[in-house]
Formats: sequence, C-alpha cells, structure tokens
Amino acid sequence: MGRILISASHYDTLCTKAYDFLKEKGHEIIYDSKRAFPAYSSEELKEILPSVDAAIIGLDTYTKEVFSYSDRLKAVAKFGVGVDNIDLKAASEHGVKVINAPGQNANAVSELAVSFMIDLAREIVPLFNKIKEGEWVRGIGDELNGKTVGLLGFGSVARLVAKKLKAFDMDIIAYDLYPNKEAAENLGVRMTTFDEVVEKSDFLSLHIPATKENYHLFDKKMFHRMKRGAYFINTARGSLVDLDDLAAVLDEGYLKGAGLDAYEKEPLPSSSKILSCRNVICMPHSGAETKEAYENVSMSTARDVDLVLNGKDPICWVNRNK
Repeated sequence: MGRILISASHYDTLCTKAYDFLKEKGHEIIYDSKRAFPAYSSEELKEILPSVDAAIIGLDTYTKEVFSYSDRLKAVAKFGVGVDNIDLKAASEHGVKVINAPGQNANAVSELAVSFMIDLAREIVPLFNKIKEGEWVRGIGDELNGKTVGLLGFGSVARLVAKKLKAFDMDIIAYDLYPNKEAAENLGVRMTTFDEVVEKSDFLSLHIPATKENYHLFDKKMFHRMKRGAYFINTARGSLVDLDDLAAVLDEGYLKGAGLDAYEKEPLPSSSKILSCRNVICMPHSGAETKEAYENVSMSTARDVDLVLNGKDPICWVNRNK
C-alpha cells in the first residue's frame, strides 16, 4: 500500500466516496483542507515528495525539478483532464505514470457552455444589471433556433454540447484534428474545416487543449475572421485567447458577447479590460465544479492510483507512450 498526497480541493467533503475507497484499500492519505489552492509550492513539494508514493493534484505544478525530488513517486493523477501543469517528459524519465480523468467532468463543462450561449443571446447579465441600477430596459436578444454553432475540437465535452443543442434546432458544425466521424454522424454534426468553423459560426465554442503552437490562437486578427455579431465561448484553456484583443473587438461591437471560464492568469485580475465589456460572462474556472463531477473525477483517479500502487497499469494513462 502507499502514501498518497492529495492537493485537489474539497476532497474531504465532495470526494468522500473516493476518500473511503483509498482508505479501505489500505492507503495512507495526506490531505490538508485548510490550504489554499494551488496547495503546494515547489519548495514544499521538495520536502514532502520523498515520502510519497502517489499524488492526486489540482493546480499544483509538477516540473522537471519537482520530479527530481523523489525516486519513490510512482503516479501523479490530475484531478481533471488537462495536464498542462505536469511535465510529461520529466514524469516518464522518472518512471512516474501520469493519470487524468477524461470525460468525467465533461457533462458539467458542457452544461456551462450551453448556458453561456443562452445567457449571452438573451443578454441576461447586462439586463439584470440594469434592473439593479433602477432601469427597466427591455433588450432585444437572439434565439438559438436556426443558428450555426461551431465547435473547435470534438472531444467528450464538445459532443455533449452538440447533443444538448440539437434540442434547439441549431446547425452544428465542428473541426477536430482527429475527427470522430461516427459520433458526428450520430449527433447530426457536420465535420468541416477550421476556417469554416471560425468564419461561419454564430456561436463559436472552444474545446481544444493548450499547446505551444496555439498560444493566443484567438487574437484580434482571428476574432475579425469570425462573423460580425457572433458570440465567443471558451470553457477550454485560457492561453488560447488574447483577452485584451477580445475586449477590443467586443468594445468596438464586432462581436456581440463572450462567455469565459478559463484565463491565462488566474485568478483573473480585477483590472482586466474584459471585465468592463458589456455582454460578457466571466466564471472563475468553475465549469467542472459540480457535486457530480467531483465524485466522478475522484473515483476515476482514485481507482487508477490504486492500480499503479498495486503494480498494475492505470486505465487513463496519459504518458503511456512518452
């Protein structure tokens, strides 16, 4: 059995099923619910990792230097999907299996993406703010019916977005480097080019990972390739978007609204220009923050960590071939 460091938030309250599972398997859990998140700095990890067999992490950064702190570490599980805070090459070099939980929080994120579209189209937030200011402004919104929604990326989240939006009789198009044509056909989604998704969508929703190649993929030039009056949704990764450029195209009225749940710098500074834009909804990276998602992700990662500590391969093994 092993010692498991847990730095994912709410583990003692929203992940009790996984917590009990690990204890019943004989593992020792190290968890401090009083810590702010990210929970551990590099210097703190230097002290604690030499006595740890596995870690279930949230936003903590596991660099090449961090992996050098311990020869005992066997597994690092990301409490979620994106592993951009983990150096996969360094993990492989140190014999550490990196785990994630694909699809386990997908429904929660997909529901947020759809809610962004509805809220923005009907200008719910700005109209509510007018009421609070004592004004009775009856704005004219847009309906989703008959509009084109473009999905950049067609993974588990995007497919659930498509499934939900079919009820609104929308035309759904998508682009993915490795398209799942069978899933697209079953959902009535037309797979097409990157250019068409960007240029033809009334609602453009991002569902792609962050890489060095797509850093600030959406800058002023890319935003101006979108349809005038379109809505922009990002529930994926903050580094995909140049926020100041997005604020500029919103202020000039080229885009009609934006819903955001991920930012290059988090927490989002209160001085950010995007916060002064009219029809914008900013969430504090909480797309996966539901009770159901916490239970799903925690059980998936707990089971895989237990497998590794028992000398077996995990199911969701990110660096299997690295």
